[in-house]
Amino acid sequence: MSFRGTNASSGMGVADHSKSTYLELQRKKLYRYVIFKIDEKKNEVVVEKIGRPAESYEDFTASLPENDCRYAVYDFDFVTSENCQKSKIFFIAWSPSVSRIRAKMLYATSKDRFRRELQGIHYEIQATDPTEMDLEVLRERAH
Repeated sequence: MSFRGTNASSGMGVADHSKSTYLELQRKKLYRYVIFKIDEKKNEVVVEKIGRPAESYEDFTASLPENDCRYAVYDFDFVTSENCQKSKIFFIAWSPSVSRIRAKMLYATSKDRFRRELQGIHYEIQATDPTEMDLEVLRERAH
């Protein structure tokens, strides 16, 4: 039995592919967003979906399940009041109120461990419904 990449407190590891995909978003700007899920059989956080750079925030939010938890990172581009192009990376812990209690607990106990693996996150949002992660919320946090 291998314990590579696992955390004794949550028991949840982070797949190497999850880390490398995040780095491709962060450093190379290959993706607009990455959605991660917990694979209970593998006992690790894995990539579920990636969004190409041309995809919109609406594409991203539509990719999140309505009734199950996920982690996501979103690369938010914006223009400052000084007319400078900027980018901030958001970590989103998506835990809809209608999701199973077991899923909410699993994602809540694994979040900090996973979040620590992702260096360079600017902001974190915990959302239980879409209004808590509306595009306006990202704009307000980024400015």
